[in-house]
Amino acid sequence: MPRTKALSPFLLTASKDVMDLNAISSDGIGSSTGVNTGATTGIVSLPEEGQICSTDWELDVYSRPVLVDGKKLWEVLITDSTGSLKYVQPLPSSSVNSKSVRTSIESLITLCSTLSLPAPKQIRFFRGQMYNMLNIALSEVDVVATPSRATYSLKSWIDQRESYVYPNMPDYQENLSAEALRKAGRGFLDISSPVKLPDALRGERYAFVSLPLSEFREGGGVTAENIGLGRLCPTENLDLPEDSFVSGVVVMSARAKGLAAWMAGTEIACIRCDLRKRNMVMEADISTQYLMARLDDGQRKEGEAFEKAKEEMDGLHFLAVQEDEEDEEPKGFWLLKDVAD
Repeated sequence: MPRTKALSPFLLTASKDVMDLNAISSDGIGSSTGVNTGATTGIVSLPEEGQICSTDWELDVYSRPVLVDGKKLWEVLITDSTGSLKYVQPLPSSSVNSKSVRTSIESLITLCSTLSLPAPKQIRFFRGQMYNMLNIALSEVDVVATPSRATYSLKSWIDQRESYVYPNMPDYQENLSAEALRKAGRGFLDISSPVKLPDALRGERYAFVSLPLSEFREGGGVTAENIGLGRLCPTENLDLPEDSFVSGVVVMSARAKGLAAWMAGTEIACIRCDLRKRNMVMEADISTQYLMARLDDGQRKEGEAFEKAKEEMDGLHFLAVQEDEEDEEPKGFWLLKDVAD
């Protein structure tokens, strides 16, 4: 996504198609009550020509580092997994409830139907603090509600807004920004202790490997069609050298098909090597950790290199599941992005 300096409090993207829900309310699109920010409520950025809108949406409802009439600004943010569809709905703090959130979601779904854009089938959300409210809001919408930290487009968009939108709004509070809270040890992710994988789901061997980034770009050899089970994190908007390499972990098991199927039923967020505890951990959904392996001295050094490579690639890495070294295609493959706590 282009990092464009904000021209208005609710600048979404450089897209040509930006639509105000109030402007088309005669078509049956409602809008929630706004706050006095000088912007209309319910702003939508539509896919540009040639862009495909995904049926996987990502949702965030949270307070922002901005005060409006002395109270925190709350927003509903919705994007699809490709980042081509974006929606911003400011909420007064008195209207932060499941009904208002559901109204926002249903308004956007109705708009998409009006414009012949696909309706969502799945909506992911990552904030554990908002789990109950979002679960209730989504329970009355015809979608699969999925707690997950694999909300890559949403997190990228939030980072952009933290850097270029909120600081340009009146009454911006830098001490309430996500970066300031992370530095103070008050990040939004609450990670629990690792749970040991059942023996039937443990890999027999593990290997640290790497693949050229170009393999994941357009024209590369890794596509959604040949990875088996799994999911690929979008890479188009990542500012990374084209000749760089993406590090990954290959899990080898005679039960690779079953293992990949089980992993496909979880929301894998990332793979991390805890060098202090000498553990390799798979993080999933909002706060779950699975202990994949213990690291001996040699593996700890490889794990350290893996973590360094991830850092250099803005968190990008992958997980592959196959039967052995000779397996031509994996039984499961996930291109992941480690999001900072």
